[in-house]
Amino acid sequence: GPIIENGFYYDFDLGEDSFAPEDLKKIQKEMKKIIGGGQKFEQFSLPIKEAKEKLKDNLYKIEMIEDLEKEGEKEISFYKNINAKGEDVFVDMCRGPHLESTKEVGAFKLDKVAGAYWRGDEKNKMLQRIYGLAFEKKEELDDYLKLIEEAEKRDHKKLGKELELFSFHDVGAGFPFFKPKGVVVWNQLMKYWREAHDKAGYSEVKTPVILSRELWEKSGHWDNYRENMYTTKIDDHDYAIKPMNCPGGMLLYKEGQYSYRDLPLRWAEIGLDHRHELSGTLNGLFRARAFWQDDAHIFMRTDQIKEEIFGVLKLADEIYSAFGLSYHLELSTRPEKSIGTDEAWEKATKGLQDALDEYGQGYELNEGDGAFYGPKIDIHVKDALGRTWQCATIQLDMNLPERFDLNYVNEKGEDVRPVMIHRVIFGSVERFFGILVEHFAGAFPLWLSPEQVRVLPVSEKFDEYAKEVNDKLVAAGLRSKLDNESESLNKRIRNAEKSKLPYILVIGEKEQADKTVAVRKRKEGDLGAQQLDKFIKQLEKENKERIN
Repeated sequence: GPIIENGFYYDFDLGEDSFAPEDLKKIQKEMKKIIGGGQKFEQFSLPIKEAKEKLKDNLYKIEMIEDLEKEGEKEISFYKNINAKGEDVFVDMCRGPHLESTKEVGAFKLDKVAGAYWRGDEKNKMLQRIYGLAFEKKEELDDYLKLIEEAEKRDHKKLGKELELFSFHDVGAGFPFFKPKGVVVWNQLMKYWREAHDKAGYSEVKTPVILSRELWEKSGHWDNYRENMYTTKIDDHDYAIKPMNCPGGMLLYKEGQYSYRDLPLRWAEIGLDHRHELSGTLNGLFRARAFWQDDAHIFMRTDQIKEEIFGVLKLADEIYSAFGLSYHLELSTRPEKSIGTDEAWEKATKGLQDALDEYGQGYELNEGDGAFYGPKIDIHVKDALGRTWQCATIQLDMNLPERFDLNYVNEKGEDVRPVMIHRVIFGSVERFFGILVEHFAGAFPLWLSPEQVRVLPVSEKFDEYAKEVNDKLVAAGLRSKLDNESESLNKRIRNAEKSKLPYILVIGEKEQADKTVAVRKRKEGDLGAQQLDKFIKQLEKENKERIN
């Protein structure tokens, strides 16, 4: 069992048995005894043959040793626990490093039990996995547990159901369904995206969802990405549902004849992509099998690389700022499985590196995590809980223009290759939607909220004026709803608050007489009576400026 981003885990083969939650308490109690005993950790190595002999009864570790042997390892690292009497009480295969002794282990908690296929392969045996957390101090553990508790309250799958935004069904595992309220939020996201891209000089295109095998072979996806693609046959020919939008964009470019004066071309596409994800990795909107990607392909001259990368970074900054999201940058370099020449990769990597250096925001290097066709800049956004999510990516590609024989005419009248950028800002729109649900805890800002205002008459005597108020709000382009059901006012207010609405307007005798509205604002409570026209102007401003 290794360390992971949030804690650690260990896998067990219990045959037909399984761990129960109460078992974790027993194991934790025993761990505390061991920690109190101050057992020392000591590292030693054994040649492959001796290591296999030592672990001959553990088929899983024998398999791991054999893999290490294929990679050229000659020795296997072990650690042993030594008690106060100097006796070896536990030995395990591990690279380390370890602490000096168990007494240095700070606060810890065994968190949960889950099933896990051996090596993540569903064809292998299901093992029992115990997850744990460890910190130097109890205060740090307590703080983290509070964060986890808050994250659970914000879980987009839970809030999506409660707020009637989206749903999932067994008949379409990994394929989300969006409800009317969810579609309102979606449309607001798309409206803003289109406005920002129009302003930044992009034109929008659309390409087909299903394209032939020949195209995917040409792009390199058939050889490098086929295990993630859904394929079908049409008229006895192999076709694939697109996992990415890029090859369609190549075909559109190839149709035209461009000169150096026409570049850059910035083409954006909200494209529906499908990728085969293992059932165990599916996670609501965060990991789905079908998703819309806010893609764009920029075709340019080499002397335009820096300026275009700056343009994408500035656009990403503007868009994330609109949602109150901060972020950091990472440069990801050539992966093990890739296409293209060393020269093309070096050129592309240097192009991104030089642009980032000049941009001056600072970035981390992420070796070997680029796309198979080019290096990339990844943008990781930080949400309200301080968690980071990889959203935007900017990939510089000199390989696909070569594969598709793309050209433009330079100032000398010669045919030369363009360079291209692949980029997304939201990434998967579904995933970004889920991030926003958790970031705002379902309480969307006014401009995104599926329902912005709810009008509540105190009793049926005030229905007529309440309807007049609601009609004026709707006429002003606000998403308002009249709730004059027979339930008590307090219950209707509670229902509106549960729906996390930005504003509630209460209409009673005084409001009707004065032609005003009693305003209740989310988080701020009762704001008192306001003139309706003034209130509408305030909301129109809040909407237009997209205030969070």
